Amino acid sequence: MPTLSHAKSFGQVGSIFVLLVAIPDIGWVLGIVGLILMLLAIKEISEVVGDRAIYSNMLWAVGLAIAAIVIAVLVIVGSVLRFIGLGNLSMMRSDFNAATVPSGDVVGLIASVLVGLLLVWIVMLVSAVFVRRSYTSIAARLKIGTFETAGLIYLIGAATTIILVGFALLLVAQILVVVAFFSMEDKPATQAASAPA
Repeated sequence: MPTLSHAKSFGQVGSIFVLLVAIPDIGWVLGIVGLILMLLAIKEISEVVGDRAIYSNMLWAVGLAIAAIVIAVLVIVGSVLRFIGLGNLSMMRSDFNAATVPSGDVVGLIASVLVGLLLVWIVMLVSAVFVRRSYTSIAARLKIGTFETAGLIYLIGAATTIILVGFALLLVAQILVVVAFFSMEDKPATQAASAPA
């Protein structure tokens, strides 16, 4: 049976793990585990408060973020492979000379990478809209405004990653998510208010 106590525990640990993603070697593992724990927490919250849209919005956000990562990898790898040519990937060929590459190929490489990054930015922005919807719903149901603030800062951060400022805002948003999970009660605000003293 889902409880806010479980959601709080999953959310606390998961949100901290997501912050540790920058640790060399194991950070990516901690980030994935943290994301899974946060998804479990949000699923529990959505079931406790009876609002399936909370979890559904977060699933859409995660799915779109994964799609953006796949797009980024495909665009960058595809652009580089097109630029150097598949034949130049052989370890036995050391005759690739960047100075002999026509300037049109360099412009094509830069253009395709920029278009790919723009596409990634758009997909991540849509993902951030779903994150904000989820956190806004959680804030309304649990009466914890920090979730709403985190969602707004996350959306602004995603929008401004194109000018690099957004990465700092995304970090601030994640720290606010940690604070929000630590400020959760073990019972929904409506139940806690109606419980006898």
